[in-house]
Amino acid sequence: MSNVLSVRDLRVSFASEAGRVDAVRGVSFDLEAGKTLGIVGESGSGKSVTSLAIMGLLDENARVTGSIQFEGEELLGKTDKQMSVIRGNGMAMVFQDPLTSLTPVFTIGDQLIEALTVHRSLSRSDAWERSLELLRLVGIPEPEKRMKSFPHEFSGGMRQRVVIAIAMANNPRLIICDEPTTALDVTIQAQILDLIEKAQNETGAAVIMITHDMGVVARTADDVMVMYAGKPVEHAPAHELFHRTRMPYSIGLLGAIPRVDKVEKEPLIPIKGNPPLLIDLPDACPFAARCPIAVAACVEREPELLPVATGGGQAHLAACIRADEIDDDGRIGGLPVYPVEPIPESDLTRTPREQRPVTLEVRNMVKTFPLTKGAFLKRKVGEVHAVKGVSFDVREGETMAIVGESGSGKTTTLLQIMDFEKQADGDIIIAGTSVNELHDRKLERRLRRDIQIVFQDPMGALDPRMTVTDIIAEPMRAIGMAKDDVNARVQELMDLVGLNPAHRDRFPGAFSGGQRQRIGIARALSTNPKIIVLDEPVSALDVSIQAGVINLLDELKVKLGLSYLFVAHDLSVIRHIADRVAVMYLGEFVEHGDVDEVFDNPQHPYTQALLSAIPVPDPDVERTRQRVVFDPETMSTRPATV
Repeated sequence: MSNVLSVRDLRVSFASEAGRVDAVRGVSFDLEAGKTLGIVGESGSGKSVTSLAIMGLLDENARVTGSIQFEGEELLGKTDKQMSVIRGNGMAMVFQDPLTSLTPVFTIGDQLIEALTVHRSLSRSDAWERSLELLRLVGIPEPEKRMKSFPHEFSGGMRQRVVIAIAMANNPRLIICDEPTTALDVTIQAQILDLIEKAQNETGAAVIMITHDMGVVARTADDVMVMYAGKPVEHAPAHELFHRTRMPYSIGLLGAIPRVDKVEKEPLIPIKGNPPLLIDLPDACPFAARCPIAVAACVEREPELLPVATGGGQAHLAACIRADEIDDDGRIGGLPVYPVEPIPESDLTRTPREQRPVTLEVRNMVKTFPLTKGAFLKRKVGEVHAVKGVSFDVREGETMAIVGESGSGKTTTLLQIMDFEKQADGDIIIAGTSVNELHDRKLERRLRRDIQIVFQDPMGALDPRMTVTDIIAEPMRAIGMAKDDVNARVQELMDLVGLNPAHRDRFPGAFSGGQRQRIGIARALSTNPKIIVLDEPVSALDVSIQAGVINLLDELKVKLGLSYLFVAHDLSVIRHIADRVAVMYLGEFVEHGDVDEVFDNPQHPYTQALLSAIPVPDPDVERTRQRVVFDPETMSTRPATV
């Protein structure tokens, strides 16, 4: 079968004030029609720059060399006008954020029709009919009505469906998907992946799937290319790469991922350190500084991507001088490449749940928002019931998780607790103190010490004009702690969360995403709280950084006897970190109990659908699973169909 795309020694560099940034440093691969190549790696590894170079969408200051051949035609050297004939016709791209991919001032119909008429001589009526057909194909209800809608009137998942419809419009030979499901709920993600598979089947296109989610790769990819520091470091068929991994970086990525099908509570594998700056890289293995099995020879020169004999009988390339020493279980000399210490235990973890004190109790929480009409004289026309009679408790040293799709009421529940919202027919009790009985500002401030929050976006949560010392010390100063005690406590907390106390006078911008989240955790710990509320604390982080933060939260829980109230849309993370879980749907708990019982034997159809939608990072398991979808009208599940 002939190749749709052939890339040879692709290199992309950008000029910067600090010097030349070598964003892509020699990428080569072939892609046949109907096949899917998964490209994975941390942020800054060169995945997206590679895809933008193929599409000809890089800035003018980018210097691109090598060769990109699409159906035998060389793309490098073509003008933007020449590339615009191919883009959207022979090649199409699905971006990460569907809202910025669509023009907000044009209707969905206008944008679909434009995609068709730019490349094909169709009449307006024929283009309209084809657009309706495409919307039906991607599962948009009432397509005639939706053609006249604007992008902001669609949900995130619906917008991504429209983007896929536009990508499919002209039956392209190549579809590039750049993190197409990152910002979506797990059930919507599963539907979008089904749609991409459907688009591939309809058009016979080759697909490049760029993602940080190894579960998505296990489900969709025929071949996998792992990138690090702008270069491929491992390239093999999907089954081969997942089961016979030979590059320490790839082993670390797979070990950093919590698995929804894994019962054992083992620490995740964090890849310590950060990727190198791609300016004036030395002739050495760029991963050596972070690699647990690096030897002196690793820094003598950069290893080439060479064939490795794995016994799998398939082509397997790895850029590691010790690849032949690593076995199929990720061990070298009988020892794991990444040795991990078991999660510590304490007297508290061995104490039965019912014998531990309650740190947070919520009784019959209700929250409604009024629906109003009118521009000047507003009148109430109805109510939205965001939270409907929710009750639960969290014990000392326990993690309670709330899961559900966007709009289910998870964040509203957290905000009610953090705002000390008084309940008409219920109560919120924090460390034995009833919120309903708080009538004094002093009592309220005192209670604030017992409950703290860590937010989703570590950069947005930290004041960029304050030093780390000021950020961590602010809550302690607010409660009147002495200056000397504050300074000592800041150093103690930085050391506790794995930050160098010598960096206490730096600003947040000088730290990586994972380090910023550790600063947020240190700040939350500053008042010695009994419970910490965690709102999607790892969703904005790379998987390797995420693993370190999750391990840290596990260690702190045992060491300090903390309780966590944890909200996340990633059920794999919940399975790993939580002791108890509540599944929320339309403001209510539809299932609530021990995490292993709920995950291994889900009773409610909504829970079953959520769990079946989570991709497992194992192609053998993932491609044989039966996925089900939830039908809200019948409150039952049905088999998913592509």
